[in-house]
Amino acid sequence: MRITSPPASLVDLPQPRPQVRPAQLGPSYHTRVPVVSVSGGATGLNGSSAGQGRTTKIELTRNDHLSDDHSSTREADSKRSPERGVLSGAKGGELSEYRPRDSLDLKDIFIAVKTTRKYHKTRLELLIQTWVSKAKEQTYIFTDGEDKELWMRTGVNIINTNCSAAHTRQALCCKMSVEYDKFIESQKKWFCHVDDDNYVILPSLLQVLSSYHHSQDVYLGRPSLDHPIEAAERVKSDGSVSVKFWFATGGAGFCISRGLALKMSPWASLGNFISTAEKIRLPDDCTIGYIIEVLLEVTLTHTHLFHSHLENLQKLPTNTVLEQVTLSYGGFENRRNVVSIAGGFSLAEDPTRFKTVHCLLNSDTDWCPKLKPHHKD
Repeated sequence: MRITSPPASLVDLPQPRPQVRPAQLGPSYHTRVPVVSVSGGATGLNGSSAGQGRTTKIELTRNDHLSDDHSSTREADSKRSPERGVLSGAKGGELSEYRPRDSLDLKDIFIAVKTTRKYHKTRLELLIQTWVSKAKEQTYIFTDGEDKELWMRTGVNIINTNCSAAHTRQALCCKMSVEYDKFIESQKKWFCHVDDDNYVILPSLLQVLSSYHHSQDVYLGRPSLDHPIEAAERVKSDGSVSVKFWFATGGAGFCISRGLALKMSPWASLGNFISTAEKIRLPDDCTIGYIIEVLLEVTLTHTHLFHSHLENLQKLPTNTVLEQVTLSYGGFENRRNVVSIAGGFSLAEDPTRFKTVHCLLNSDTDWCPKLKPHHKD
């Protein structure tokens, strides 16, 4: 594996291939899906999306555990089934008992990690030591500086975007633009973006995505707000009108199906993502939401399995931590904002709790503390 840098011009990247799609479901359909249980627990995927007259509700397990203060966004009339969840669209549509499910392996998922050169030794090293070590071939690190030493030592996929290291809208959108193009080039089924302070629980990610089909229009993530945002419409009009839409925060991570990603191409591929973001003057994750919800009219599927440092992570029930899809830590206000979980490391030894989570999921890891055998009296 070698360190690669995107060329000055991306015009030589392979163009999206036409894909044969099943009968289009679109944003207006009612579909029943099987219950998904990551490891026999009770954490659920449940949320609502309101905006532009569209609503989506999805339930994949029997109970829900909300980890933040935005539980008011859930709809009171969310229908539960003890056997299976319900995915519904407010516009109505034909009833289909079961949608096709993907035969999905980890190799089908493109996991993009956004970072910056100054965090290679701290944040990125921790990820490579933990969850990235279990998905080295599927994970792509998008950064803004060369690091041959890190690549030679770890063998991870490091992509120098040549974008600015500044934490500005333009720099963030530059990196997201390269992420998108590299995903299209990869021909993988799913694009999942996370930040360098996220732990990805790979079995949970695979389980959740397997309940969809990659040719369907799927935009899965967690808003950081309890209401849609509003922006001037400068792509389809002159900006004199505004639009409201939901977006999944990049800080918690989000996933997009290949079928939907290909539809984004006119506004996202070959540098178009940067120009789209400049027109609406919003950051990278907001621009993703704008393209999908406003331009393509596909509804964000809200999930409570993705987590960012913007939440109170200590409120996440301990017995559900290992069933989530992404975790995070800290924040500018509270460095002790971490999940509450006990293991072989103290808080001083593992302030992010990522090592503890990793060892509970992968007890055979050579650097994990060995639990003492329990002897009966």
